[in-house]
Amino acid sequence: METEIDSMTSRQRVLAALGREPVDRTPVCNPTSVATVELMDLVDASFPEANRQPELMARLAATGYTELGFDTIMPVFSIIQESSALGCKIQWEQKDNWPTVKMREPIYEDVDDINIPSDLLTHQDTKCVLDAIKILKKEYGDEVAVVGKTMGPWSLGYHCFGVEPFLLMSLDDPDKTMQCLDKLKKVTIDFGVAQIEAGADALTLPDHATGDLVSGDYYRRYLRDLHVEFVDRIPIPLILHICGRTVDRMEYIAQTGMSAFHYDSKNQPQESIDITQERISLVGNINNPETLFARGPEEVRQEVYNNLDAGVQLVGPECAIPLQTAIENLMEIPKAVRDWHKERAAQN
Repeated sequence: METEIDSMTSRQRVLAALGREPVDRTPVCNPTSVATVELMDLVDASFPEANRQPELMARLAATGYTELGFDTIMPVFSIIQESSALGCKIQWEQKDNWPTVKMREPIYEDVDDINIPSDLLTHQDTKCVLDAIKILKKEYGDEVAVVGKTMGPWSLGYHCFGVEPFLLMSLDDPDKTMQCLDKLKKVTIDFGVAQIEAGADALTLPDHATGDLVSGDYYRRYLRDLHVEFVDRIPIPLILHICGRTVDRMEYIAQTGMSAFHYDSKNQPQESIDITQERISLVGNINNPETLFARGPEEVRQEVYNNLDAGVQLVGPECAIPLQTAIENLMEIPKAVRDWHKERAAQN
């Protein structure tokens, strides 16, 4: 759907914005899932199978580009792949819900329990992602940016130890917590590098040191240096994803060298840009539960404009969208971006 303001391919546009280079228009990017039940029905690729079969995963993911008009395709709909390969128990759910890790049945109690299996990358759930990326790369080549996803060690800590035990350990025994993160980072790096080899153009790196659970100082103490290390060891644009109110750690996040930060609607676009300046691109932050899920295109458009007015570099939903979200609300995002740019061009 090319218009007069489009002189770049979607892939060129996304990679330029991630590098804070000039773009023909702001890219519409989903670092996390935009799969919906409506899209599943449209292409006959539904959960839970679309999380475990690469052809279905690729087919459903491609709708973000072919049906919604986004500039990215992101095939990793859930957060279970690595944890499943590590041995966590998974609740697979049905079509209308994401699979989840059974964090109340942890597999680790101590740092010595951490064991990275030799089949980490050939396990059904990790291999599915690698194969889906290969399929998408073959199908879409240089036309659109294919974004993979590799979970950070803090998120993996929650999954494998349980949220409460892991947080308690971080309070009681910081040294042991650092040892756990240091062991688990191998998963983040190995799965990330494997996705690059499969053809990914960028990677989302969720590491859920969310403002709802830990402080900005926690992020600095436990994760900033690890995130700097990921930038060195995973040679591709990285999009850090942390939910919740995060302005208290944006300064530290901007110091990591990551290409972008996928930020939540609990943070205002302007205050976020004021902190990050030009050191890291921002992606976001269209509200999911209140706007995309519960309201209409007009409210979506207003949030898109708020982001563009502030100078946010890539626009998209704040997190994985609710599976019952209406397609028309999602399609409004690229539409609003184009209209904003046309209005700007007309003023100049």
